[in-house]
Amino acid sequence: MNARASIASESTNAVTTRIGPAVRHIGPTRLTRGLDLHDRIDRAAHERIHGRLSPLSTDQLINLATAGLLCGRGGAGFPFARKVQAVADAAVRRGSRTVVVVNGTEGEPGSAKDKVLLTRAPHLVLDGAVLAATALGSQEIVVGVTDDRAAASIEQAIAERDLAARARMVRLPERFITGESGALIRGINGDRPVPPGRKQRAYDSGVGGLPTLLSNAETFAQLAVLASLGPRAYRDVGIPAEPGTVLLTVAGSARFPAVVEIPTGAPLAHLLDLCGANAGDGVLVGGYHGAWLSREAAMLAEVSRESLTKAGGILGAGVIMPIGRRTCPLGECARVAHYLAAESAGQCGPCKLGLADIAGALSGLAAGQDGSAALEALRRAAQLVRGRGACHHPDGTARFVLSAIDTFASDVADHLTRGTCGRPVLGLLPVGTEAGAAIHLEVDWSRCEAHGLCADILRGFVRTDPHGYPLLPREPISAHLEQDARRAVAQCPSLALRLRRPQGT
Repeated sequence: MNARASIASESTNAVTTRIGPAVRHIGPTRLTRGLDLHDRIDRAAHERIHGRLSPLSTDQLINLATAGLLCGRGGAGFPFARKVQAVADAAVRRGSRTVVVVNGTEGEPGSAKDKVLLTRAPHLVLDGAVLAATALGSQEIVVGVTDDRAAASIEQAIAERDLAARARMVRLPERFITGESGALIRGINGDRPVPPGRKQRAYDSGVGGLPTLLSNAETFAQLAVLASLGPRAYRDVGIPAEPGTVLLTVAGSARFPAVVEIPTGAPLAHLLDLCGANAGDGVLVGGYHGAWLSREAAMLAEVSRESLTKAGGILGAGVIMPIGRRTCPLGECARVAHYLAAESAGQCGPCKLGLADIAGALSGLAAGQDGSAALEALRRAAQLVRGRGACHHPDGTARFVLSAIDTFASDVADHLTRGTCGRPVLGLLPVGTEAGAAIHLEVDWSRCEAHGLCADILRGFVRTDPHGYPLLPREPISAHLEQDARRAVAQCPSLALRLRRPQGT
C-alpha cells in the first residue's frame, strides 16, 4: 500500500495531550499509538498496546533491519543494519564488550519529536534499545537527554522495567551541538560535550572506548515497531524505498504546531494544511542544518528523503518550519545565524570566526547596512567554511543561509534597493532561551573614535563601516552574547558603548 492510499484508509486526527506539544497523525498510528488515551504510557499500558518483544540474535537483528529498510531518523539516514554489523565486527576484532546509546538530546530548538517519545512513550524507545543490546550482548544501555521531563520519564521507565543494573540516564547541557555523536560520547564519558575535532567512529571506540551502537530515540522506537509488526506489515505503510512512518515537528508560522506521525511519501502540503500552516515565502525543512524550499517546491514535495533532496532540501532532523508572510525572512534567518554562531564549540576557525562573519553579514543585509557588500561577504564567508570545520556545524549553517538567500531572492532585492522589506521580525524561528533579549547595544557618537574593539569582541554582531565606525544591528542582544557585550562596554577605550534595557523589562 502506498502512502497516499494508507492516508485515505485511515483517519486524520489530533491526539489530545496535556503534556508537551500537541501530537497529531496522518494515517495509521504506530509510534504515537495510545497517546490519545495516556499522557505517559507506563510499562503495563505499553505492553497492552504494543505487546512484548522476543529477543533476537545479532544476525536476526541485522536481517530484520535489512528487510525493513530501517534507517536512522536523526538526520543522516544511515542504514541501521550496517551500524549493527559494524559494532558486532568491532567487538569480535577487539574481543571487547559493546554499549548501546540512545541519543535523546535533540538540541535543535524547533524539534520536539524525540522529547515526545522519551516523555510520553519511553518504553517504546527502551524496547528498541533492549532488543539491540540483547542481540549484541551489551551489558550497558545509556540514554542521553537534555530535557527535564524526558530525564524524569526515562528514569521512571528504567525503574518500571527493573533495568537499573543495565541501563542509565545521562543528563547533558541543552546546546545545539550536544547531539552531535562525538559530542554525546564525550559527554557520557565525562568530558566536555563538544565535537572531538577529529573523526571518531562510535562503532569502533565510543563509551568507555568500547564499540558503541548509537542512534537517536526515534530510530530505536522504529526498531521496536518493526520487530513487533514484522517486515511485511511494517512495509505496508509508506513508500517502497523508505517504508513506515516518520515523526515530524511542525512549527514556525503554523497555527497549530505539533509533532506529527505521517507515512513516508505523503504530500508535504497535506502536513502543512493539517497544522494550519501557510507556506508563505518558503518552508524550512530539516531544521537549522537543513534548507529552505520555495512555496512552489514545498507544495510539490513529498515527505521522504528522496523527494525532499530532489526539491533542494533534506529531511534532516525532521523539523518543518513554514515562514508565512507576516515576518521578515532575512531578519528571522539572521537571528538563527547568530544563534548557530554562538552555539559552536569554538574549536576551529570556520566555527569561531567564519560563523560569526556569516551572522554579521546576514544581519547587515537584513538591516540594510551596505547591502551589496554584506551580501558579497555573506556568500564568501559561507563558501569558505564549507568542508573545513572540525564537525558538520559550519556546513549545516552555510547550507541554511545560502538556501535562504536563494529562496528569498525577492526579499533580498527589497533589502538591497530599499534597505527593508517593510515587515517586522516576529521571532517565529525559535533560538532557545532569550533571557537577555531585551538588552540593546548603543553607541555614544560624540565619544566614538572608531577603535574597532567592539567589532573584535562581538565579531559577527557588530560590523564596521569603511571608516572603522561600528554598525549595530537593530535586533537586541541574545542571551548567548550578553556576556561578550558587557565585556565590549567595559573595554571600550573611549567609553562610547552602553547597554540599554527598555523600561518595564
